[in-house]
Formats: sequence, C-alpha cells, structure tokens
Amino acid sequence: MKNGTNKSKSKKIKILALLILILVTVLVIAFLAFRSDEESKEFKEYDDLADSMNSASMEPQEAEKTERMIKLEELHNEYPDVVAWLEVPGTNMSYPIVQGKDNDYYLDHTYKKEYSARGSIFLDKDVNFDRPSDNFLIYGHRNQRGAMFEELLKYEKEDFFKEHKTINFTTLKDDGEYEIIAAFRSRVYYKYEKNVFRYYYFVNAENEEAFNEYVRCAKRDSMYDTGVTANYGDQLVTLSTCAYHTEDGRFAIVARKVRTNNNNNADNNNNNSNT
Repeated sequence: MKNGTNKSKSKKIKILALLILILVTVLVIAFLAFRSDEESKEFKEYDDLADSMNSASMEPQEAEKTERMIKLEELHNEYPDVVAWLEVPGTNMSYPIVQGKDNDYYLDHTYKKEYSARGSIFLDKDVNFDRPSDNFLIYGHRNQRGAMFEELLKYEKEDFFKEHKTINFTTLKDDGEYEIIAAFRSRVYYKYEKNVFRYYYFVNAENEEAFNEYVRCAKRDSMYDTGVTANYGDQLVTLSTCAYHTEDGRFAIVARKVRTNNNNNADNNNNNSNT
C-alpha cells in the first residue's frame, strides 16, 4: 500500500514538473515574441525617420537652413536631447544623435527616453556645439540585425571604405559632409598604461599640438591609407563602437569636414607628403 502511494506521489510530481516546464516554455516564447515585436517596431520607427531625413536636401533653404536642418529642428523640439543626425550614405547607418548629461543613460534608452537594450547613437557629454568642440565624438552599440553601428565594422575593409568615403553630419547649426581620414582598431586602456592612444578622451584640443597628435595617432593606427588627413582648425567627427578582436576592444573611424575643393586639395597634398 505504501509503495502504491509513493508511486502515485512520484507520478503527480512528474506531471507537475512537466506542466511547470510547459508553462515556462510558453512564457519564454511569449516573451521572445514580444521582444521581437517591440524590436521590429523600434527598427521601423528608425527606418521611417531615416527615410524622411535621407530624402531631405542639404542645400540652404529657409534662413540659410537646409531641409535636413529644419527636419532635425522639428525632432529636437519634440525630443530636446536629439541634437544631430548622422548618415553614412549607402549603409543602414542613419540615426538621430542624442546627448545626455552623462555617457551612461543612452546606452540603454532610445531618443524617446524609452528603455532599449540597443540604446541610442549618442554624442559624448562634453561636446559643445557653441564652442564648437574640435571633435564630435559619437558612440553606438552594434546589433546583429545590422542596426545601429553594426555596419561600422565594415570599414575594416579598404574596399568598403573606397565605396563609402564620406558621412553626412547635420546639427541645428550646420549641415556638413565629412570625409574619412582613418579607420582603426583600439581598446579601452588601463589607467597604468602609458603612451597609448586614448582616442575616446579627445573632444576639445588644448592647443594645436594636441589636435595634431590626435590626427597623427589616428592616421598611424589606421588599417589603410585613406589619402586624406586633417589640419588644425578642421572640424572632426569620430564614430566609435565595440569590437571583439581583443578584450574591451573598440573600432573607430575619424572624419573631417569637407572644405572647398581648393583647400581640400592643398591640405591633402601637404599632409600626404608628411605621413
């Protein structure tokens, strides 16, 4: 009689465990479906914004503002932390750029301040548009679905660079085209490490020497020669994301704002002879 009771209890426990397993499985599937749906909605929202911005003209329109600047201003009025727009023509990289009071908040929030594991593409907190800062330092996560800064890693290949040499960077005050001067691998260095290139600290140059040193190190570490460099006084943009070639790895590209053709040619010829 006792054995029969034990068998009955054991059977009930197995059934209960099976039901719990089924319930957990259903909940996990439901959660993943929900996350996938939310992610799809988020991506579509970004895609719609990008379509609107990418089709806008960069030619001066109203009060010397371009159509892109006007659209950005409208977005900024609704979401004040949106301060710029980044587009890399011919790629999926076309996003609003936000700037927070620190460099942590937008690691896991959208430009609407909604939680998102993908975060936003955001500007370093120390960048000042009024100065303006010498370098617009921009960070972004990567996403395996090809979103955010996933495609930035394609710049490891020189052939990709040759087909995508410029980026467009729109702010509330300017709409500019930038040409890439360097693409390099790096990592987050320990405090005790000396004589290393901590590109992720460079926003405002203390002087001409500091600016030139940043450009020199970027060019030195570049995975290939872009044929373009920068001079003191040029406006820079640096795009940075995680990379997995080493622990705490990073990958970055540096670009400078395009000048007039004559100035560009003169600068390129002079700098190429020095590098």
